[in-house]
Amino acid sequence: MNYKFIQKRIDYTGKELRSHWIYENFKLPGDEIVVFCGAADVSKYLVDLVDSQKKAYIYSEDMMHFIVEHFSLDLEKTIAYQRLLIAIMSEAINSYLFSNREKEQCKERQIKRYGDDLYDGENKLTVSIATLTTVSTMIHAGINISSKNTPVPARGLLDYGMSATDIATFAEAVCSRYTEEVKSMRMARCKVRGVR
Repeated sequence: MNYKFIQKRIDYTGKELRSHWIYENFKLPGDEIVVFCGAADVSKYLVDLVDSQKKAYIYSEDMMHFIVEHFSLDLEKTIAYQRLLIAIMSEAINSYLFSNREKEQCKERQIKRYGDDLYDGENKLTVSIATLTTVSTMIHAGINISSKNTPVPARGLLDYGMSATDIATFAEAVCSRYTEEVKSMRMARCKVRGVR
């Protein structure tokens, strides 16, 4: 599994969540994770049926998007991968907060993961979905860079004082950790003998 930070700004509509989108656009075959920044405006291509019924569409002026494709047809395992990705994002942002603020202040502002989303109190930082294609499973996870004009109370990376360099470092850390974890899980599967 490999990853790539795409420097070009790409606005996310949900249409990007389809098999081989990563390969078609970036010539990266196989299991991959890519990250890019851009707006999010998802209504027509909303995958979450509950959100679609509620007309709870996704909008952010500026968001960091992670798209993952695994060539497996196990959606339940991919949901576990999705939650692993969100947990890694939580660790990365909390690490940034703890290294740049007083420890007592950080305890009050610690980012928490609930299921497949991150929150700062009542403020939502992320959107995320895992789904199945005909040949693979896919994950989209987006974290707000800006919290302006969001449809729900939100926070973004800029609200924590992150610079453009900090945001790029965050993206690199999340992708690197995710690919390392997936590789490590695959090795863990291969190194044990069967028992009876």
